[in-house]
Amino acid sequence: MTLKEYYRKYNKQINEAISSALQEDKVRNDITANLLLKGNAGDKKLTARLLCKQESVLAGLEIFKKVYRQISHDISFNSYYKDGDKIREGKTVLEVRASVRNLLIGERTALNFLQRMTGIATLTNSFVKKLKYGAKILHTRKTTPNFRIFEAAAVKTGGGDFHRLNLNSSVMIKDNHIEAAGTIDKVLNILRRKPLKNLSKEQKQKFEIEVKTFNEIASVINFGKGLVKVVMLDNFKPRQMADAVKVLKKNGFRIEVSGGINLQNFAKYQTKEVDYYSIGMLTHSYKSRDFSLEF
Repeated sequence: MTLKEYYRKYNKQINEAISSALQEDKVRNDITANLLLKGNAGDKKLTARLLCKQESVLAGLEIFKKVYRQISHDISFNSYYKDGDKIREGKTVLEVRASVRNLLIGERTALNFLQRMTGIATLTNSFVKKLKYGAKILHTRKTTPNFRIFEAAAVKTGGGDFHRLNLNSSVMIKDNHIEAAGTIDKVLNILRRKPLKNLSKEQKQKFEIEVKTFNEIASVINFGKGLVKVVMLDNFKPRQMADAVKVLKKNGFRIEVSGGINLQNFAKYQTKEVDYYSIGMLTHSYKSRDFSLEF
């Protein structure tokens, strides 16, 4: 799915989330603006500059605009960059022309989306630039509650790709599912007896199971063929990777690597024929980038 398709598909949820953020900030009851901008003073039109204060990979610019458009339709933008662009410190990203009141009440909410999404995109791009063999960088579900829809978009903007957006997106058998059932053999036996006709084609193609040992890999090879499409190697040591990948690829599985990956050790985890690296820190350990709206 492209970013454009993603935004189109989730447009309703995105608009609802923005509306909730504006309500949270009580933008229609800004007591400071109400005190300072008496009468028609708040209707005066100004042009504000969105300034990038750190080198970044831009993400969330379209969300920034959506925030202001929910406040008023009488707002115009002159953009100099677009989402996905690399921007140097000190550059003007866009100009916003609106009433003084609308510029002030929307400023923090719009910047909150932009700064966080740009932080994620910038971090994601740092991993993408370190890729050696053409695998994809994926997000996980380790996201901020009620902000996942934006965080996943930011990963995509930074050069990564979409993974599971929610529990209904695809089958993912994790270690706790295996513990609950007893063993990985029992899990696979249960699934083989379950009718899968209610699963979509996409859900079947992403049917995934997590393994932690070579014994579990052997079980998936023996009992999971035709059912399991992707095997996640969770917290395997870098020295174990080549052997695990070799035997799984030989048996036709796609491979995802996850667990403990960061920018410092990423090179050690990379090996040929891995398809995906899912990295939790993209959405739980990023640092927001610095922007300001200058009048």
